[in-house]
Amino acid sequence: MAMVNIENDLPPTQILKQLSGNLAALLPLLSGLADIIPKNTLLWKVKQLKSAAAYANSRLHAITAEVLVLASCKDKMLPSGDEARRLSSSLRDCKIRYFKDNGHIILLEDGVNLLTVIKGTCKYRRSRRLDLVMDFLPPSISEFREVLRSNGWLRFATSPVMLSTLEDGKIVRGLGGVPNEGPVLLVGYHNLLGCELIPLVEEFLREKTVLVRGVGHPELFTANAEAQSNNFSFFDLVKVFGTVPVTASNLFKLFSTKSHVLLYPGGAREALHRKGEQYKLFWPDKPEFVRMAARFGATIVPFGAIGEDDIAEVVFDYNDMMRIPVLNDYIRRTNEQTVRVRAETGEEVASQDFFLPGVLPKVPGRFYYLFGKPIQTKGREKELKHKESANKLYLQIKSEIECNLAYLIKKREEDPYRGIIDRTVYGAISYPIDQVPTFEP
Repeated sequence: MAMVNIENDLPPTQILKQLSGNLAALLPLLSGLADIIPKNTLLWKVKQLKSAAAYANSRLHAITAEVLVLASCKDKMLPSGDEARRLSSSLRDCKIRYFKDNGHIILLEDGVNLLTVIKGTCKYRRSRRLDLVMDFLPPSISEFREVLRSNGWLRFATSPVMLSTLEDGKIVRGLGGVPNEGPVLLVGYHNLLGCELIPLVEEFLREKTVLVRGVGHPELFTANAEAQSNNFSFFDLVKVFGTVPVTASNLFKLFSTKSHVLLYPGGAREALHRKGEQYKLFWPDKPEFVRMAARFGATIVPFGAIGEDDIAEVVFDYNDMMRIPVLNDYIRRTNEQTVRVRAETGEEVASQDFFLPGVLPKVPGRFYYLFGKPIQTKGREKELKHKESANKLYLQIKSEIECNLAYLIKKREEDPYRGIIDRTVYGAISYPIDQVPTFEP
């Protein structure tokens, strides 16, 4: 109420001045309060509050503790957004998360889970130093339901088909061919902008009650990524669901805890591919993950996922942007401080700049996943220590992923419900849309 006639674009000092005036103007109207607390007492309290605020502000620079500020963008009582920015500039270690749809009593409103925010901003830890693997708290039922609710449109639009391969080589619908017990390493192809990720993680939780721990590009965990947006976003959500930076030590810890680990060797190069490069693998030369998996006897499951070309088409790619001087300079400037994975190798997969390709949406088709026959590494540690043996298995995994992709691209032509209209009609008269049939494997 005190903020109603105050413009948001004013300097913070003027906002506070007008706010004080408005609050003072409201005092005569609060007759009931005046009967309880004398006016002189209220003025004395305001004076004390002003003095205390000045004292606290003068010492903000000395605070070394980590601080997480939650700011409401629709706060009609106080300038929460401006105050958050002021605190961020005054405190040494401060993170801000803005909530655009919330008001003054943010923690009492729907849609804000404080624990989720703490986990998503990596502020929870069990010891002095943060360990993203060992300090991880699995998502709660409410967090899982919120993800299902917020991403229900994607599931409706793409109606994912999950196929897996049993030990005898038979392909079946569902995830029955993927081992329940870890450690398991899922190795696959990264679709455009990682559009296959959410349905994959959801289905493992839904069908197998298994949380797949992704290993992502370290840039997702840097201050540069957070600077792009201070809203609670997808980057925070992937941390809530267990994604960690792709490093040898993190893989070691994940395997030692018998986790199901999701790895994309092609990484950002595949997710940000150029025109005409869909379903093409860009892998590094070294078999980095094979020997680590063998050390823990992890089961490796190669998989293919397709569907990006059924929802969007790349019309303006990296090569196009680099031909335009203004965009060229912008991309190079924004990637100057980017963390490079395998930078020392000089390979194409290691030199991928981050950018946002121009895409043209399509009438949604369908996502298809095929998890290949599990590859056992237990008992093969000595064998896979040798470079030649490890490289042979590495190439075998890559070949199987390419075969899975080719299989899905061919078989989806036989799916009578590949189009969203056919699926919607079928779901309306027969079964829920997430149970719509597909081709026979």
